Amino acid sequence: MPQPQVTVLMALYQGARHLRPQLESIADQTADWRLVVGDDGSSDAGPHIVQEFARERSGRVELRAGPRRGAAANFMALLAGLPEAPGYVALADQDDVWHADKLSRALSALESCGDQPALYCSRVQICDEALRPLGLSRLPVRPPSFRHALVQNLVQGNTAVLNPAAATLARGGAQGAGKVVMHDWWLYQLVSGAGGRVIHDPWPSLLYRQHGANVVGANDGAGARLASVKRMLTGRHRDWSRANLREMQRLRDRLTPENCRLLDDFAALNGPDALARLQALRRGRFYRQGHLSQAALWLAAALGRV
Repeated sequence: MPQPQVTVLMALYQGARHLRPQLESIADQTADWRLVVGDDGSSDAGPHIVQEFARERSGRVELRAGPRRGAAANFMALLAGLPEAPGYVALADQDDVWHADKLSRALSALESCGDQPALYCSRVQICDEALRPLGLSRLPVRPPSFRHALVQNLVQGNTAVLNPAAATLARGGAQGAGKVVMHDWWLYQLVSGAGGRVIHDPWPSLLYRQHGANVVGANDGAGARLASVKRMLTGRHRDWSRANLREMQRLRDRLTPENCRLLDDFAALNGPDALARLQALRRGRFYRQGHLSQAALWLAAALGRV
């Protein structure tokens, strides 16, 4: 059976240097696709490159003006602007190179989910600026879930593909959204919180280019893990948690009853009493990936910095 078309959403800003290889890798997909690019006010040749690419593929590429508030807001605007029946939707960064079967593999993985909201993501091949391999991203040691999504992100946005039910959920949730920490983290929380399925593919789906202008960059290696622990213990993660909590409270009517209760336990982690915070952490059974990160979560809860 032929696979359905996938709408690819790309946030663009000053991306001309690495844009062409990424566009060509989308064009080389074995699945049918269309591309919507939100340009956030680039002053380089990026928008012109997209326009050239569009002329060569009539009717398959659309260039829009972004909100000019950063990559996360750009992706949220693209999600909010999806049609009422969005079909399958994928997210793309401006500087990667996709494997030719990336979309086909995602569609095959999502096929069994039926009408249940489902989000596919995968490992990546981390590369330097010249696309020389540096290693694979880490595999999660514990499964995806809402209790995990509230305290740590698992979904790498440049690998994300939503089935129609998840895309419809994301479209509605993105309309009226406030400032989000990261669009992919928001998607992970929303889909898992709504009782949807999150699929993490252990095989890499793209070449993840590392360079000086990465918005986030690869979060692998001992240094990155220690930096993550430091953010928790210094309170930076607490600011993110409060922003995430505001968004999930806004979308509470889309969450399952069980996950509404989990959200209440998560809110209690910001309470004034240390014992009550630790009790909420235990009651909610929140977890992060890895022993060090989990120990940091308990310490941060005791200090009121989750």
